[in-house]
Amino acid sequence: MTVMPGDIATTTLTVRNDSDIVEAYSLEVVGDCAPWTTVEPARVSLYPGTSETVTIRLTPPRSPEIRAGDKPLGVRVLPAEHPESVRVLETTVHIEEFHELQTELAPRRRRGWLRGRYRLAVRNQGNTPVQVRFTPGQAGEELGFAFTPAEPKLEPGESTEVVLRVRTAKPVWFGNPVVWPFTVDTAETGDQAEATDTRQDEPAVRAPLDAEFVQIPVFPKWLLALLAALLALLLAWFALVRPAVRSAAKQAANEAVQPRPTPPGGQGDGSSPGTGSGGKPGGQASGAPSGSGGAGTSGDDGTSGGNGTSGGDGQQSSATIDLKTSAGQTRTGTYKVPEKSVFGVTDIVVANFQGDEGVLTITFGERKITTIALETFRNQDYHWVTPIKIPANDTVTIDVTCAKPGTPATGRQAQGCHEVLNVSGVLSRTRE
Repeated sequence: MTVMPGDIATTTLTVRNDSDIVEAYSLEVVGDCAPWTTVEPARVSLYPGTSETVTIRLTPPRSPEIRAGDKPLGVRVLPAEHPESVRVLETTVHIEEFHELQTELAPRRRRGWLRGRYRLAVRNQGNTPVQVRFTPGQAGEELGFAFTPAEPKLEPGESTEVVLRVRTAKPVWFGNPVVWPFTVDTAETGDQAEATDTRQDEPAVRAPLDAEFVQIPVFPKWLLALLAALLALLLAWFALVRPAVRSAAKQAANEAVQPRPTPPGGQGDGSSPGTGSGGKPGGQASGAPSGSGGAGTSGDDGTSGGNGTSGGDGQQSSATIDLKTSAGQTRTGTYKVPEKSVFGVTDIVVANFQGDEGVLTITFGERKITTIALETFRNQDYHWVTPIKIPANDTVTIDVTCAKPGTPATGRQAQGCHEVLNVSGVLSRTRE
């Protein structure tokens, strides 16, 4: 008897009462086929010398657990009045082969400079061992493909994960991202493939898996805009600002070397040239306050100018916060303003060079500046005309919640998120 998993097959069995009394017989299927085999009716009553035919129905499910090949089928006939006369009738059932592969490609879209990595999940849903091969397809020859392992062998119900690596021939330096669509066909090799093609009730060609690789440029558009702005500033410096600065410096130098006018009566009191009336060098009378009106001296009220900070010790300063966060965790990185100082922040630059996914929050002291989704940028900068002042012992803080590490230029997904914040401005000393 032959049956295909998922189909129904029937056969008959004749029960005869050769005893001299009325007998009832119970019929029960035993063996490997028992879970999916039934007898109808399962109990018959016969007069002496009579017989009845029962139907044996086989309904094996279409499952990898029903292995192809021969399986024994037994039917136990148990008399009610004479149980010692029990008999087991045996036959063989041949389970036919069927082939079914389940494949899934993830992710369907990957971004990178030169290469991308995909996961190809394959499961053998048939009832016989198979060896699987993969055939990539692409309109041109711009992409290279590599499968690891190349041709896995799977037992019924077994699954495996194949790594697919996609690589481009050359990088894209500038411009827009380039999308490379491709397909992956899955087929069985050897005798299994030939057997599948010869069956009429199974498709010989499986639908290919669609995916695409998005090749991003090495230098993003914002970098080109920044370089153009820097070039414009450089040309403006040489064409406009530098000549004006040199002219002002030359004029100041000429004024510095001009001789001072001689005070009235300076030559008529008998003093020698270069001395004042009191004989002091430099033409200054004795007892007169020296250095009045010079730069860096106190004013009339005894206080320095400005808003409470020294006017001469402010200098450009910057700090970098380098923060690494494990997947699914939140970490904090800080920069603390030194004592007796005020940090006037004018620029911040945030780098997400791996393409991580998650949330980043920037805080100056108790003031939240911004909250950014990491997947929306690779590099982000902010600038202020009026500096944001952070007092001494306050902090610049970044909080990073890492949802999913990205893929850096190596093409291998990182173990954790990695963000860098650079904050710059003017660091000034406060008055005691």
